[in-house]
Amino acid sequence: MSTPVADSTNRLAWLLEDLEIPGVRFAVLLSDDGLRIAHSRGIAKDDAERFAAAASGLRSLGKALGEFCGGGSANAVRQNMTEYDEGMIMITAAGVGALMGVATTVDVDVALVAHRMNELASRVGHEIGAAPRHGGR
Repeated sequence: MSTPVADSTNRLAWLLEDLEIPGVRFAVLLSDDGLRIAHSRGIAKDDAERFAAAASGLRSLGKALGEFCGGGSANAVRQNMTEYDEGMIMITAAGVGALMGVATTVDVDVALVAHRMNELASRVGHEIGAAPRHGGR
């Protein structure tokens, strides 16, 4: 189920190496609109593309719920965390127009993963940032 990092469509996979820690299944860099930018070992390209689309949708739902935390509709989403029976999905901003998503097992240090995600996002945001899409063809 894993894709080699040498994949020519996965040139930025090296950015995700800091997230290869116990309990992390895989990580995916994606654009705000759900396109895969890169993925770590542990997930195939096709699955990374499906994950990217779903993660973008989850992020959109988070934006829709932000007004209920105060601050109105301008309340920005910092991080999404969804817990399942077998692990967690964590999504955070990673540069302009880009997100980073991670899937974990139940035996993960959530604080460490969140710290590494935030550290990585701030260090390499300029490399993984994606310009927002405009209605052109």
